[in-house]
Amino acid sequence: MLTFADVIEGLSGTRPVGVVQTIRHVVIDSREAGPGDLFVAFVGENADGHHYVADAFRRGAIAAVIEQDLPAIDAATIDLRSERSAQSIGPAELPVLLRVDKTLTALQELAKWWRARFDHLGVIGITGSVGKSSTKELIAAVLQRDFTVLKSEGNLNNEIGLPLTLLQLEPRHERAVLEMGTYGAGEITRLAELARPIIGVVTLVGPVHLERMKSIDAIADAKSELVQALPPNGVAILNYDDSRVRSMAAKTRARVLMYGLDPAADLWADEIVGEGLEGIHFTLHYRREALHVQVPLLGRHSVHTSLRAAAVGLAEGMSWDRILDGLQDQRAQLRLVAVPGPRDSMILDDTYNASPASTIAALNLLSELAGRKIAVLGDMLELGEYEDEGHRMVGLRAMDVADVLITVGSLGRVIAEEALQNGLPHDRVKTCETNDEALAYLDQIIQPKDVILVKGSRGLHMEDIVTALGRG
Repeated sequence: MLTFADVIEGLSGTRPVGVVQTIRHVVIDSREAGPGDLFVAFVGENADGHHYVADAFRRGAIAAVIEQDLPAIDAATIDLRSERSAQSIGPAELPVLLRVDKTLTALQELAKWWRARFDHLGVIGITGSVGKSSTKELIAAVLQRDFTVLKSEGNLNNEIGLPLTLLQLEPRHERAVLEMGTYGAGEITRLAELARPIIGVVTLVGPVHLERMKSIDAIADAKSELVQALPPNGVAILNYDDSRVRSMAAKTRARVLMYGLDPAADLWADEIVGEGLEGIHFTLHYRREALHVQVPLLGRHSVHTSLRAAAVGLAEGMSWDRILDGLQDQRAQLRLVAVPGPRDSMILDDTYNASPASTIAALNLLSELAGRKIAVLGDMLELGEYEDEGHRMVGLRAMDVADVLITVGSLGRVIAEEALQNGLPHDRVKTCETNDEALAYLDQIIQPKDVILVKGSRGLHMEDIVTALGRG
C-alpha cells in the first residue's frame, strides 16, 4: 500500500523519517477525494485542478501535488524541488501541499518509481485501434484463474490514467493488465517506460483518431511502440489477420505469437458459429491441438478477443483447462449489452464509441438475431480523410442487415445515402439531426420483438437514446 513517505521518496529521492500515513487512493478529481487520499492538481483544457485543492482537503485528502503556489490554502507547503526541503520533512501536520515543477511529470515519475518496487510483477500491455477494453477484461478473467491480477478500470489508458492504475499496485498483485492508448508518436513508448510490460498484445490498426494521427501508417507506427518496448524474454501477441499488425513482428526483440483466423497463425480459429445473444462457438487450433470452444461473448468479432486472451494464457504457461474456464467469464462482455426496450423490444446498447470496424461488427451481431432489425447509427468522429469512406462502408453493411435504418448527425447522412444507393428502400430509411428526433421516430415505429442497435461516437451522447427507450 502506498504511503505518504513513499510519495515523498518517489518524488524527491529522500525518504522522510516517522511519516507513516497510508495513501488510500490517488485522485485527480476533487469530487472523488476521501479520507487519506492524495490529490494531484492538473491544469486541463477546461479546468484547473488547483482551484479544487481546498475541496479535496475538505473531503479528507491528506496531501495535494501542485505546480502553482497556493498561499490562500491553509496548509503547509513542502517544496519537493528543493533537496533541502525534502530532507527536512518530518511528521507533518496534515494536510500538506507538495510543490513540484509539473504535476503530470510528477505523477508519472511516482508511478514509475512505485512500479519498480514490484520485481515479481508481470505486466501485460494492450494497444490497438479497437477492442482494447474487451481484450483487457477477458485477459484479466483468464489470468485470474492462476494469478492475483490488477487491471486498468474504465478507459484509464493514457498518460494520466495508466500511472493512476500503477499506483494501485500492492504486493499481492502478480500480474497487471493495462490498456495503452495513444494520440501521437512517442506516447506508448512513455507508457511502456512506466509500466515495463513483458507481454504486448496488439488488436488491430484502423482509422481511429485519424484527424490527429493523419494516416493509418502513422497509427500503426505509434501502436508498434509497444512491441518495440518489450524485452528479449517477452512475448508479442500479434493479429495475423491485420497486415499492419503482422508486420510488427519485425520490430520486436520479443518472441512472437500470432493469432487469427488464418491457419498460418500460431493460434487460430475456424468453424465459427454465432448464436446471437447466446454467444459464439468455434474450433481453436494450437500446434496439434484442436479444441471446441463456446464463449458467452456477443458477435463473431469476439473470436479475436478470445484468441488474444488464450494467447496470453499460453504465454503465461497456463493449462487449457484454466484458459477455457477464464474464457467463460461473462463479465468480459463490457461494451455491447442487450437491455429490454419498449413494447417487448430489445435494445443492443453499443454507445460507448464507434469506428467503422466496431460498427460493422455490431451490425454483424444484429444480423444473427431474430426479429425486425432497426439500426440507429450516428456520426463516427475523428476519421480524418477516411471519414467519407468509413461511413459509406457502414452504410453498405447496414443495407444488408437493417430492416429499418435511422441515422443521427450530418455524417450519419452519408451512411443513409450509401444504403439508399445500394438498394435499401426510402421508406425504410430515416435521417435525423438530433437524438430527440430519432427518439420521436422510434416511438412511432417500435413493434414487439424488434431488435434495436444503437451506436455512434461518444460526442453524440447516443446513450441518451438508450436511456429514454429504457424508460419507455
